[in-house]
Amino acid sequence: MVACNEELEIANCLQALERARQYFYQHQSQTKNIDIEILVVLDSCTDRTLEIIKTYNVSMISCTYRCVGQTRDLGIRYLIEQGCDWICCTDADSRVSLDWFTSMLKHQPTHVICGVVEIAEWQHLSDATRQDYLSHYQDRTGHRHIHGANLCFRASSYLALGGFKAMPCHEDVDLVKRAEKIGLHISWSNQLRVITSSRLNSRVDEGFSRFLRVIEQENLHEYSSESALRKIV
Repeated sequence: MVACNEELEIANCLQALERARQYFYQHQSQTKNIDIEILVVLDSCTDRTLEIIKTYNVSMISCTYRCVGQTRDLGIRYLIEQGCDWICCTDADSRVSLDWFTSMLKHQPTHVICGVVEIAEWQHLSDATRQDYLSHYQDRTGHRHIHGANLCFRASSYLALGGFKAMPCHEDVDLVKRAEKIGLHISWSNQLRVITSSRLNSRVDEGFSRFLRVIEQENLHEYSSESALRKIV
C-alpha cells in the first residue's frame, strides 16, 4: 500500500487489512506455511500518517518520489527481495474485505487478479451521479475494471513485465494491459472486494477521484441548466 498524507483514512485501511490477515490464518489451516506481510510505502508524507502506522503490526519504508507508479514499484521490489512470491496491492483510502486474502487462493493458479471496488459513501454525491456510476460499473465475474486498490499478481509475473512504470497515474492499467499483451492469465473477479473512498479530491490528479468528480460536475451542470430554464419559462 502506498500512502501520501493519509492520516484521515489509513487507520481504517490498516484495521481492515489486519482483520483479513487474521481471518486468513484462522480459516486456512492447510496453508500454515503462508505468511502475510503488510507493507506501507510512505511517499512524501508531512502529516501524522507515519505516527499512525507505527501503532500497527506492519512494515514500512519511505520515499519522496511523489509518483504512485514509482512508489508502488519500490514497495513491490522490496517485498520480492524479502522472498514474497504473491503481491497484493491496495490504497490507503480503501478497506479490503474480510475474505480478501482467502479469496485469492480460490483463484489459483493465475498470474494476475483484478478485483472490484465498492463506493464507501454516497451522501455527498448527487443521485444522478450514483445512478450513472452504478449503470457503468460491472460488478460481476469477467468485468474489465482495473483498480490499483484491488490488484494482485505473482512476483515472477511482475518481474517478467518489468514492473510498474514511473507514471503519476494509470500505472495499474498500464501493467495489466502489458500482461494481456504477453498472454498472462488474468482473473477478472468480483469475489475480491474492496471498499474505497468516494472523495472527489486525492493525491492523484487523474485517478478514481477525478472520475467521480467529472461525473458529479456534469450532473450538477445539467441540473443547474435545467433549473435556470424552468425559471425562464
